[in-house]
Amino acid sequence: MRHGSWIAALTACMAASFPLCVLADDTASTPAQQQVFAAQRDIAQQQVLAAERDFARSMADRDRAAFARFVADEAIFFGAGEPLRGKAQVVEGWSNYFEGTAAPFSWAPDQVEVLASGTLALSTGLVRDPQGKVVARFNSVWRLEAPGEWRVVFDKGSPPGPKDVDQ
Repeated sequence: MRHGSWIAALTACMAASFPLCVLADDTASTPAQQQVFAAQRDIAQQQVLAAERDFARSMADRDRAAFARFVADEAIFFGAGEPLRGKAQVVEGWSNYFEGTAAPFSWAPDQVEVLASGTLALSTGLVRDPQGKVVARFNSVWRLEAPGEWRVVFDKGSPPGPKDVDQ
C-alpha cells in the first residue's frame, strides 16, 4: 500500500469512529506503519481483555443474560461430554453454573493475542475454584462481530500447566 493511500485509509477509519481499523497491507513496511499496526493490535487486545473480564464478571454476578450476550450465535463450547453447539445450547448447558448465590468457579485472562486482520483473538487464563485454587486453564477464541463487539466462538478448558499451579 502506498504511503499516501495508507494515511488516507487510516484517517477514514478514525473519522468513522471505527475502533479497530484494519488496513489492507499488514506487512507494515515503514516504522510509521509498524506503529499504527501495533496501536491497532493494542486496541483490539484491550477490547478483548475487557470483554473477557466482563464475561467472567457475568458468572461472578450470577447474570446468565449478561453471559449470553458474550456468546456468538454459532459458538461451540467444549466440556466433559459432547460439545455444546450454538448460543442456545451453550447458555442452556451452562445454566446450572448460575444456580445458587456463589459462583462455582472464576476465571481471569492472563494473555490475549489478536490476528493481524483484527477479527479473531485468543484469550487464555486461569480458572479457580471458590477457594482460589487453580483448577484449569481456559482458552477462548473471540470474533469481532461489529465495531468493538467481540463474542466467543470457541471455548475449551485444559488442565493447568505446572507453572499455573504455583500462581
